[in-house]
Amino acid sequence: MTELIDLVIRPATASERGLVTDLWVRAGLTTSYNDPASDFDFAIGRSGSDVLVGVWSEKIVASAMVGHDGHRGWLYYVSVDPDVQNRGYGAAIVAACEAWLRIRGVPKAMLLVRETNSKVVGFYGRNGYEAIPRTIMQKWLTPQH
Repeated sequence: MTELIDLVIRPATASERGLVTDLWVRAGLTTSYNDPASDFDFAIGRSGSDVLVGVWSEKIVASAMVGHDGHRGWLYYVSVDPDVQNRGYGAAIVAACEAWLRIRGVPKAMLLVRETNSKVVGFYGRNGYEAIPRTIMQKWLTPQH
């Protein structure tokens, strides 16, 4: 791992939606059934959620969407530009999300990893996350394409 240099983490602005969602696409985090632009717009700057960005050399190189329900905090779209991975930016954006949750009194952070993205499980393990046995259930409330 190389030294973490000049990474500034801050909330995203509405005008950065395209840059952030492009990062999510390049990092392989999008699916056909989730519109990243809608997810960004829904989460940005709210009391229970936000989108954080890591800026290095005037470029957004890391991002995550963070939110909570008052009991559990959730991290989504944790991403680092593929051109600058393995520099500590992923750990930094995760730590920033955890700090965001702590400030709001949220006692734990949760995240989901798709089976198709299992390569990140080791990263999360090194950052203190553990797999827990749960059954996840869903029901679509809007029609899916």
